[in-house]
Amino acid sequence: MINRVEKLSLLSEMIAFAKIDASIKLIEYKFLLGVAKQLEISQEDFDYLFEFPVNYVHLKSHSERIVQFHRLVLLMNLDQSISMKELAKLHNFGLRMGLGHESINRVLDLMESFPNKIVPPDFLIDIFKVQYN
Repeated sequence: MINRVEKLSLLSEMIAFAKIDASIKLIEYKFLLGVAKQLEISQEDFDYLFEFPVNYVHLKSHSERIVQFHRLVLLMNLDQSISMKELAKLHNFGLRMGLGHESINRVLDLMESFPNKIVPPDFLIDIFKVQYN
């Protein structure tokens, strides 16, 4: 299980990602708030992160990094509009998390073939398992 500092770091990273296109849409905010609740972070602490982001903390667990990458993919696809800037940023987040370049590219390529560009978790896990073994 990840600790509070790691949870706040995850949320800060997601908020920064959502801010790439200058403003956070309501659907993105609601998604982020849902993740905060899932991580047992209060709305007050969550809202605080918009003004005062927490420094990045590297997750030790490979599976937690995959889950975080999946959250970022879901967040990127919420508004049905993906910019090259978002793809580059997502790719960089994945690399910083220690995920493999080829696996990240495979997820981004496969994303196009699923309804609403949502890669099912089991597909995502299988892609990263290949890299991890």
